[in-house]
Amino acid sequence: MIKFVKIIFIVAAVLFIAAQFYRIDQRNTPIVAGETIEDVVAVPADVTQILSVSCNDCHSNKTAYPWYSNISPFSIFLEDHILEGRMEMNMSKFATYSKEKQTKLLEEICEETTGRTMPLPSYLWIHRYAELTESQIGALCDWTKTAASDVASRN
Repeated sequence: MIKFVKIIFIVAAVLFIAAQFYRIDQRNTPIVAGETIEDVVAVPADVTQILSVSCNDCHSNKTAYPWYSNISPFSIFLEDHILEGRMEMNMSKFATYSKEKQTKLLEEICEETTGRTMPLPSYLWIHRYAELTESQIGALCDWTKTAASDVASRN
């Protein structure tokens, strides 16, 4: 039995070490002037701060890669979250979306934060500072309602 446990441990260690040779791409796509959310709607300073702290890592091309992004398998998990987050909504490419999609995404910001599904609970395990307070959620929701109305009323 002890020999079997040793073999399992050695195999696991070798696999872990081998996985370290896989590196995720940590380069952010350049931000194009005129394509950001700030180019579409007015974003107050307090909301900019909230978005920066709690949303940008997964929903923009401003990802700040933490130290654990260099350790597999955590890096693979992180890469998946970032790619999925950017696919759902990328604030760095917000102007490229249709008016209808922009409106829907703004509404979803309020829904997701109010429902506490964003930021992701797994993100908050390590990034406790990104957890939103009730007043921050209120500020986001107030802003998204105004911004969605502004977008929807454009020709």
